[in-house]
Amino acid sequence: MQPDLSMDEDDFLAQFEAGTLPQDGFHHADHLHAAWLYLTRFPAAEAIARFAQTLKSYAAALGKADRYHETVTWAHMLLVNERIGRSDAAGNWGQFSVANADLFDWKNSILLQYYSQQTLDSELARRVFVMPDRLLDHGKANAT
Repeated sequence: MQPDLSMDEDDFLAQFEAGTLPQDGFHHADHLHAAWLYLTRFPAAEAIARFAQTLKSYAAALGKADRYHETVTWAHMLLVNERIGRSDAAGNWGQFSVANADLFDWKNSILLQYYSQQTLDSELARRVFVMPDRLLDHGKANAT
């Protein structure tokens, strides 16, 4: 699912921060868009802290505070941050989202490349950021 580009980004963030975005209008792609906005406006540590706090508040405003997941939130933020750093199109959301389509697949989450399902389902991972528990083989062939 590709993001809705029709809403002005400042209005989108303002509604997200105020907790007034309609629940049915804030899907995985919208989470990623908000993450990208924070990461393109603030240093990474500040962006992660702001986004996480806003997402917690938004979930609470919807009566779904228990839905917040720290590891999923931080891991996606870190992936988006890395992709921004690697991308020539980092300053344009539309181009960034097309170039990073793998981030948008919620059912076959990219996080499963880094985490076992058991870890992601754990209460610990929900409460605090947990380091990835899967070893990746990325780049080893090119390292020699």
